[in-house]
Amino acid sequence: MAEKAQEAQVESTEAKKEETPVVSEAQANPEKFLKEFNWHNYQEGIDEVDDQQLKEFEKLVAENFVDTLDDEVVEGTVIHITDRDAIIDINAKSEGVISLNEFRYNPNLAVGDKVEVLIDVREDATGQLVLSHRKARVIKAWDRVNKAHETGEIVNGFVKCRTKGGMIVDVFGIEAFLPGSQIDVKPIRDYDQYVNKTMEFKVVKINHEFKNVVVSHKALIEADIEEQKKEIIGQLEKGQVLEGVVKNITSYGVFIDLGGVDGLVHITDLSWSRINHPNEIVELDQKLNVVILDFDEDKSRIQLGLKQLSKHPWEALADTVAVGDKVKGKVVVIADYGAFIEVADGVEGLIHVSEMSWSTHLRSAQDFVAVGDEVEAVILTLDREERKMSLGIKQLHPDPWTDITTKYPLGSKHTGVVRNFTNFGVFVELEEGIDGLIYISDLSWTKKIKHPSEFCSVGDKLDVVVLELDVEGRKLSLGHKQTTENPWDKYETEFALESVHTAEISELVDKGATVEFNEDIVAFIPSRHLEKEDGSKLKKGESAEFKIIEFNKEFKRVVASHTAVFKAEEAKIVKQAVRKAEAAAAEAKPTLGDANDALQALKDKMDGKA
Repeated sequence: MAEKAQEAQVESTEAKKEETPVVSEAQANPEKFLKEFNWHNYQEGIDEVDDQQLKEFEKLVAENFVDTLDDEVVEGTVIHITDRDAIIDINAKSEGVISLNEFRYNPNLAVGDKVEVLIDVREDATGQLVLSHRKARVIKAWDRVNKAHETGEIVNGFVKCRTKGGMIVDVFGIEAFLPGSQIDVKPIRDYDQYVNKTMEFKVVKINHEFKNVVVSHKALIEADIEEQKKEIIGQLEKGQVLEGVVKNITSYGVFIDLGGVDGLVHITDLSWSRINHPNEIVELDQKLNVVILDFDEDKSRIQLGLKQLSKHPWEALADTVAVGDKVKGKVVVIADYGAFIEVADGVEGLIHVSEMSWSTHLRSAQDFVAVGDEVEAVILTLDREERKMSLGIKQLHPDPWTDITTKYPLGSKHTGVVRNFTNFGVFVELEEGIDGLIYISDLSWTKKIKHPSEFCSVGDKLDVVVLELDVEGRKLSLGHKQTTENPWDKYETEFALESVHTAEISELVDKGATVEFNEDIVAFIPSRHLEKEDGSKLKKGESAEFKIIEFNKEFKRVVASHTAVFKAEEAKIVKQAVRKAEAAAAEAKPTLGDANDALQALKDKMDGKA
């Protein structure tokens, strides 16, 4: 009961306190309050602040907060990282949020890292501070890129991907172009090997109008190589053996990188054997030893050799090899004049086309052998000092001219193949190595041939007769017309002088006409012998009788006449009349008186009497 009474007393006391009104300073001392009242602050609606406090406040703001102007790059601190964003403190009223996509280049971003950001918007619709790290990097990057271009500073860049003609490189957040020719001093065959790699570059070109940047990695390598090159060139000597790397292969030779200095091994200096292309001997990026053969005065062009490091094959050729030996080899080169045979590695011999066949009718080497053929030959000459060897194939077979008189005696008949024409005749091959010539006059008994091609073709078979044989000169004279009888022997009798034949005028020619008595005999009729009995002349296609007035078997010349036919008839009639008159006169025997009368008449005629 006592406790309850005490609690009730406390509650009663507190209730009295709440009911007691609070008296303000203005109520307690109205005059003083009105005298000191600040009507300006009252009208502006703010409380009065002490000047000293205001200055301290302004100082703290200046030290701890930034002036958040739009498009301004400031430095911020990463204070928190979520799955998608990074929270950045730039000492403003609020923190900014930046997507982690803008930090893909920096996968190691952590809380506490300092990053550059651009204040895009001081406060968006939700009151959020909008920042951008990517834009800040671009702005700062252009400043750094321009500075690197001016000073030649070496910069790091991240190779993002391939593109047409080169690579795209991230330099300070800017996408720069790296041409394929500026990646390395040697040709690049695999561009993908550089993707996702960080490399050193030099800014070589900036286009401010189009915001393009071109970088080069090759420029850095060349600077190092130039130093090495000067050192290497100063030590070069002819005959010196150096190690190099195959840099490039062309159809005419191989370029070797000697450590900053390039030299050329010509295709002829790669191997003692003949090769078609250098890639048969070397391959790209192959390391090999080469010897310096020559260089120019400034040593910018260096001639190298590879085959010179090994012994010349001719020096390894056995001493037992001699003229007359049979050798086997492969055809490596063919020319019109012959073929080169490799009888051993690096040892070649020439088979001239004249040594490929016993035939005197020369042909091309391609008619006998082909590249890659395995052939057997006989050594004809051998010069070890000059490293020359001549070979022959025809010597593997007996000379067909050895027993020519037995096989092809004079007057014997044979069949040959037409191999070639000349203006004066035809070459006929009787067998391999035995060629004979048929003069144009020995082709036909009757035809007048201007060129052999009018009579036959290459490859035709012709029957021939051996007319002449020169064993020492290896010459054979043949005839084709001699395989048949000479029809002119028969024509000499058939178309004898004074014989008469009937035919028609076939052609009118200068100074006469021609008449075809048969397929072989074409006679010439002079103009004066075309006259008919009535005084007119024969015309083309007109048939008449003709008398042979000339026949020459040797020159195949026949001349005939129509006029001689009827004039001969007139002469015959006159002769007959004369003979009859003489006979009649003999029978009459005139008297002395008749004679006197005749004499008197003759005298009168001479005196002009009637």
